Amino acid sequence: MNSSEFRRRGKEMVDYVANYMDGIESRQVYPDVEPGYLRPLIPAAAPQEPDTFEDIIKDIEKIIMPGAASPACTELETVMMDWLGKMLELPEAFLAGDAGEGGGVIQGSASEATLVALLAARTKVTRRLQAASPELTPAAIMEKLVAYASDQAHSSVERAGLIGGVKLKAIPSDGNFAMRASALQEAMERDKAAGLIPFFVVATLGTTSCCSFDNLLEVGPLCNKEDVWLHIDAAYAGSAFICPEFRHLLNGVEFADSFNFNPHKWLLVNFDCSAMWVKKRTDLTGAFKLDPVYLKHSHQDSGLITDYRHWQLPLGRRFRSLKMWFVFRMYGVKGLQAYIRKHVQLSHEFESLVRQDPRFEICAQVILGLVCFRLKGSNKLNEALLQRINSAKKIHLVPCQLRDKFVLRFAICSRTVESAHVQLAWEHIRELAATVLSAERGQ
Repeated sequence: MNSSEFRRRGKEMVDYVANYMDGIESRQVYPDVEPGYLRPLIPAAAPQEPDTFEDIIKDIEKIIMPGAASPACTELETVMMDWLGKMLELPEAFLAGDAGEGGGVIQGSASEATLVALLAARTKVTRRLQAASPELTPAAIMEKLVAYASDQAHSSVERAGLIGGVKLKAIPSDGNFAMRASALQEAMERDKAAGLIPFFVVATLGTTSCCSFDNLLEVGPLCNKEDVWLHIDAAYAGSAFICPEFRHLLNGVEFADSFNFNPHKWLLVNFDCSAMWVKKRTDLTGAFKLDPVYLKHSHQDSGLITDYRHWQLPLGRRFRSLKMWFVFRMYGVKGLQAYIRKHVQLSHEFESLVRQDPRFEICAQVILGLVCFRLKGSNKLNEALLQRINSAKKIHLVPCQLRDKFVLRFAICSRTVESAHVQLAWEHIRELAATVLSAERGQ
């Protein structure tokens, strides 16, 4: 959609909302539709080719408005999460379908999803241990619980441990910045010998620092063997798994209890939209379900509806699945795949430019849209380069620390980025690098 069409469609939407408000008194205050009305009205999977904007707007009035905001808000979310799960080729156990035990929910962020998974895992292990040993108190169990994540995991994982009141231990990553089963098992055995209870592991697919991937095919079976909840955080990289050539990066997801990524990061859906799936929805509802009188409704115990307030921290929620529906239909699966592939191609173009300049080095394998690079030399030299780049305000780079190296990160993430932008950015970086190196020689 170009800017002129965007202006036209924006005005049409203002008219739609204004007409709705003008005619609101003619509409019922409560819908006639029954739970489950929506799924038969829309396809079982996302379209491969784009739909027209006109067709989507017609469907808003025909399909959504009869059940707005309930049950349409809930039911569209369930179906959109199944659409997205099928795009990723998630195992059937993660899909809601017509009668599945699992399913997806839209959280606000990956941080939220990790915390929800940790709290659900904490409740599950506490109840299991109390069932076996009724004399154990929740407090006695809590003080022994321990969670694990790679030393490359996002800081939000550590934060989830703090909020959840459990110990979190960082597992040393290997030479490719990945968590391996051997290091995890060693930590678990050591903790069990000390009387602690391993209960939760976060595996990261596409770390923030360098887009490394924990070894799911090793870590997954270990977690299953130890009866430990495995949560997968693929906040950034998950969008790429809709492309068959990148789907192997998700191999091992079948061992996980929960999986999460952010369509708002790399799948053209506006913030906030963090997609989370669980194999057993009762693991979440068992941890968060509370039913005061003022939240009860006539379908409370019918088994016909999904009550997402029991899947998340807040009780209130927005109609976030609507923007997923628009994006999936406006682009089609093929359009979204092309978008991902273009970004990956551009990151490799930048990598090639870096490798051609002997002053620079690549610091981690380039798999998706992130390139980690630096000047050969001291951390101080690279800090000076970054300071000049960001002070010039033509491009913006965010650094990371890989072991003892200060590293610059070049991330392809704009919807409108082209090869010309990559070339201009590289020329800019090279010029500033020459200035920094010249200043160092002059000292």
